[in-house]
Amino acid sequence: MKTKNRKIWLLVLLVIAIPIAWYLISPAFIVVEKNEEFPIQEILENENTKMETKIAFSVVKEAVFLPKAHEVKGKALVINDNGKLILRFEDFETINGPDLFIYLSNDLEAKDFVNLGEIKATKGNVNYDIPNNADLEKYNKILVWCRAFRVLFSYAELK
Repeated sequence: MKTKNRKIWLLVLLVIAIPIAWYLISPAFIVVEKNEEFPIQEILENENTKMETKIAFSVVKEAVFLPKAHEVKGKALVINDNGKLILRFEDFETINGPDLFIYLSNDLEAKDFVNLGEIKATKGNVNYDIPNNADLEKYNKILVWCRAFRVLFSYAELK
């Protein structure tokens, strides 16, 4: 009887453990590649004169990504596109994970942060809109944060 109960409990444990293990481990093997356009319209065409005009933009801040729990490559740019701030990851590459989010933060523990949303890609060039009320002097760190386990994958310090 004990052997039968032990087998049942082992079966129940496996039925629970396998999906959890899959949820935790499988994202590490999934590469999501995306290459979004640079976040500004470079050329406007005037209908009457057919003249092309470049739009004003500037790189306000930039940073190189640094590893914390996982290796990372790439850089981050904060672009001012006529008053709209955009965070751009260029040549970005990191390992995937469950529940990854991009935060602007004033610390590496994600105690005080601005949530820019779920990670769009683990490889490539992507853009994130920065809310108008985000103070980049205060929130000068970009975090790749695993929300499910409260783990900092990587970060960049804006300068």
